Amino acid sequence: MTLPTPSSRDNNFKVYLGSTVLFLGMTLSLFVIGPLVLLAIVLPFRVRYRIAGLWVKWVLWLAKVCCGIGHRIEGLEHIDQNRTAIILSKHQSAWETIAYRDFLPMHSVLLKQSLLWLPLWGWAMATLKPIAIDRKNQRAALRKLLEKGTENLKSGLWVIIFPEGTRTAPGEVKKFNVGGAMLAQQSGYPVVPIAHNAGVCWPRYSFLKYPGTIKVKIGPPIESKGRKAAEINAEAEAWIAEAMKEM
Repeated sequence: MTLPTPSSRDNNFKVYLGSTVLFLGMTLSLFVIGPLVLLAIVLPFRVRYRIAGLWVKWVLWLAKVCCGIGHRIEGLEHIDQNRTAIILSKHQSAWETIAYRDFLPMHSVLLKQSLLWLPLWGWAMATLKPIAIDRKNQRAALRKLLEKGTENLKSGLWVIIFPEGTRTAPGEVKKFNVGGAMLAQQSGYPVVPIAHNAGVCWPRYSFLKYPGTIKVKIGPPIESKGRKAAEINAEAEAWIAEAMKEM
């Protein structure tokens, strides 16, 4: 299916209806899954993660059925289940923050601390070992990323970082923050870059969702041992930029 462009989008009844059903399905289901994840705090982390994964599968199914949004993944062979790594990913929408939990290994996500204050979703997310930072205090945020990130990597969790720092519109390019690359340099774990165009179907800050097949491209691991953070960051940024052009 060809992805829509901003100029070709048709905000018809079907788009409004599908987006509404998706929103209601996502929100109402949180009243079931959220409490289950919270109650599972006494259980092993893997159990909580799998319970949260049920919500992810539900949302992706709703997106497919109600909004016609599917996805195609290239490069899954670069995901080594036996070797923990750091993901540096393009960030265009909320879609990737949900969908990555469906096809990537168990992971921890770098996110804004304020998101954990959101009822149910934030509370449940707080039990899933996120790296929650206060962006207003950049020095403390970097220190927490390096300490908590290294801890999670050593425990077998992948770490996902969106180095642009915020969601960007399709076609928009922002300079990568170096924090993720610094984590790679310090910890010695490799970086796996990911590019995607989810923002076309699931636009940032938009209630409406549009039909199409989201393309996800996973790049080969970038080794970090013996390399500077700036070099690691530049390689990941260049790979993602080139992959986005090919899309």
